[in-house]
Amino acid sequence: MASAEEWVYSKMNKYPKSLESLIESFQHLPGVGKKTAERFALYTLFNMTDTDVEDFSNILASIKKDIHICPSCGNICEDEYCSICSNPKRDHSSILVVEGIKDLIAIENTSQYDGIYHVINGAINFSKGITIDDLNIDSLIEKVKKGNVKEIILATNQTLEGETTARYIKELLRDFNVKVTRLASGLPVGGDISYADEMTVVKAFEGRREY
Repeated sequence: MASAEEWVYSKMNKYPKSLESLIESFQHLPGVGKKTAERFALYTLFNMTDTDVEDFSNILASIKKDIHICPSCGNICEDEYCSICSNPKRDHSSILVVEGIKDLIAIENTSQYDGIYHVINGAINFSKGITIDDLNIDSLIEKVKKGNVKEIILATNQTLEGETTARYIKELLRDFNVKVTRLASGLPVGGDISYADEMTVVKAFEGRREY
């Protein structure tokens, strides 16, 4: 049932310009349609204090200013390098390749992997015009060229695009003395790593194979 505030504004021809702008801004978020954006905007107007709004706006501004991409692995961080790459206790001879940040977090949350990561920012998708040149792969090859890497674990998603990308990376690594493995067992075909539960990811590590 609509609140009194929503009912009143529904009888108006349009919201005030500033409120309309806020609604449009909320609609930029993925999965947020017109109705949800309206609820967010009206909640902001009627339920959030001035301090709440100020804190929220400051946080939004700070993440764009303070957070950047780790130049080594593609993870997000606030320092020069992410906490994983700068940790001397991690195994820097093992690199786990993932499509996105959410995949990295999903795997990291299992506490089963002690190496480092490499985020390639997507997967090859010719129908969308995404080619190998659009992915963060050149820097991965440069790491391997240095000769300190013993294993590359391909953890792209179990989709057509993820498999195509994994095969391409494997081909690029063919002439290097590095072991290439692929997460397999436990991950459903067509699924994204970021949506898998921790036990599924653990099983995928246990069942990884030569690729």
